[in-house]
Amino acid sequence: QVQLVESGGGSVQAGGSLRLSCAASGRPIAPYVMGWFRQAPGKEREFVAAINRRDGLTNYLNSVEGRFTISRDNAKNTAYLQMNSLKHEDTAVYYCAASLAGSADDTSHAQYNYWGRGTQVTVSS
Repeated sequence: QVQLVESGGGSVQAGGSLRLSCAASGRPIAPYVMGWFRQAPGKEREFVAAINRRDGLTNYLNSVEGRFTISRDNAKNTAYLQMNSLKHEDTAVYYCAASLAGSADDTSHAQYNYWGRGTQVTVSS
C-alpha cells in the first residue's frame, strides 16, 4: 500500500503561484508513475500532469503546459507540482496519484492504483 498526502494548496490571486507537494509513505515511489489530477465543482476529474518512473518523461494537460511543472524526488519520496501564472479556471481540488504499471503519456485515471485525498486550490480573478 502507498499512502499519498497532498499539501500546499490555498487561495491565491490570478497570476500567482503555488507549489503542491505529494508525500508518500508505505512504499518507495521510485517504481511508480506519479500524476496530478484536478476536479472542479460540477466537473469530471481531469488529468493535469504526470512524470515517468525512470526516464523522467513528463506529460501535461494542454491548458497548463508552460505554466505548471511536475517533478519528483525519489529520495524524499515526494512528488511536486509547481503552478505559476495561475488562472481562475485552475480552481479545483488537486489530487496526487501513483501508478505501478502505467506511463506518463496515458492520461487515464484508471491506470492509477493509489490516490491522495486532495488539496484545494482557489484562484481569485
